[in-house]
Amino acid sequence: MLWKPYDISFILLIIFIVKCCSGDEYHNTKREIFRSQRYLRNEKERNSEYWMNQAQETVKRHATRTEGHPRTSARNIVLFLGDGMSVPTLTAARTLLGQRNGRTGEEAELYFETFPTLGLAKTYCVDAQIADSACTATSYLCGVKTNRGTIGVTGTVERGDCPTSVDPHNHVESIAAWALADGRDAGIVTSARVTHASPAGAYARVAQRDWESDADVRKDGHDSTACPDIAYQLVHQHPGIDFKVILGGGRREFLPNNTVDEEGTFGKRLDGRNLIDEWQIDKIAKNVSNAYLWNRQQLLNIKDQLPEYLLGLFESSHLQYNMEKNADTEPTLAELTETAIRSLSRNKNGFFLFVEGGRIDHAHHENQATLALDETIELSAAVARASELLDETDSLLVVTSDHAHVMAFNGYTHRGGDVLGPSDSLGDDGLPYMTLSYTNGPGYRASNAVGRVDVTKDKDFGSTQWLYPAMVPLSSETHGGDDVAVFARGPHHAMFSGLYEQNVIPHLMAYAACIGPGKHVCDNS
Repeated sequence: MLWKPYDISFILLIIFIVKCCSGDEYHNTKREIFRSQRYLRNEKERNSEYWMNQAQETVKRHATRTEGHPRTSARNIVLFLGDGMSVPTLTAARTLLGQRNGRTGEEAELYFETFPTLGLAKTYCVDAQIADSACTATSYLCGVKTNRGTIGVTGTVERGDCPTSVDPHNHVESIAAWALADGRDAGIVTSARVTHASPAGAYARVAQRDWESDADVRKDGHDSTACPDIAYQLVHQHPGIDFKVILGGGRREFLPNNTVDEEGTFGKRLDGRNLIDEWQIDKIAKNVSNAYLWNRQQLLNIKDQLPEYLLGLFESSHLQYNMEKNADTEPTLAELTETAIRSLSRNKNGFFLFVEGGRIDHAHHENQATLALDETIELSAAVARASELLDETDSLLVVTSDHAHVMAFNGYTHRGGDVLGPSDSLGDDGLPYMTLSYTNGPGYRASNAVGRVDVTKDKDFGSTQWLYPAMVPLSSETHGGDDVAVFARGPHHAMFSGLYEQNVIPHLMAYAACIGPGKHVCDNS
């Protein structure tokens, strides 16, 4: 069938409408259908005990890999999360890094690819074959798998089920809470909103990842006082209220909808609360030094006199992409990471820090591979900075991803060929195709009367905003179901080798640091 011009216009209009009206700009689920109303399910997986026991069995098996090694524990833990950082993303990003440095590229390494241990994690969640960033955050931060779209709760809680989500029996604790309970400090750093799904896994318990402000809860017909939103939980509930460092984006979730932030954007909240002010009031009442920051210069100015508590919200929504940001106002992920580590390192007992390169995922959803690879390189730089600041003998660094994406790295290009460009070979139709492409997403181009479109003739071809081609039209590209890589350096890094369930990751970190539930290396010292 040949597509007519008005058919293409209609498709673009539908994509625009879906994109504008969805709850999350990158994770639309409104158009999902189910081939069958019945699917196999292990009811035991709804309970946290099932996953905790499963993880501890894995920990016990992996512990044999460090027998005979020094029994020292990890004082500090930093978990780096490349959101959507699939294995093809790693390969393409390292190649781009090498080519930026004047080399052929394929032989290059991202910093964390030099770590001594590499493993693979399985990312599915309780109710979904292919995961989102909410159920995976619960997995790699709380040690329990749960349903897609839910955070910090067991599989008993279905997405959007407000009443069930507030039952304490359905709550799970994060490794950040385990660290605080041991007298250590905790913090989060992200290039996304601090209320987004990944960082929220460190502190929130919510039935719907989209409930970042009370306006989102109300929009779904729920009472926001009964089911507190994610921003409120960060400021007023444990463990978020006790985080020493909170750095990222998302000012709009903390401000009333009649309040304009420092850069001229209105807040979202309908309850009239200014949670930034309330965060500061809480710290003043506790007689602890604190600071709220909104731009890079403030961050740089404060680094030599860090307060006890630090809140930095550098954008109304997500931080800008590294390649598009205003360098005067927007800090790099490495700068945020360094500030967090210098702040948390003052606790002699140690700390847990979560650092997310959140915009890798967003660029993939937009089929903007250039931006996705650059954001991956930015995460590598942040890991490198952390490695310089923290001693390998007492600090465990773990780098992983929450889920994959559907970007393919394909063709038969010569060694050193531009990883961002077209393949050396042509399609059977005589037209070029890209070395990087997607199986679905907004980069879909409908065929014309002759056949496939030559995408290299696009007016914006080669720009950072250019959309890499996709096979299936979607307003937002989907996640992939691939296993994701896990890299580790520091005490008991060998524990992280092999293939395992994603929810084992925090238990392995807890083993090495002697915090939280279950088996610890200190038990045998």
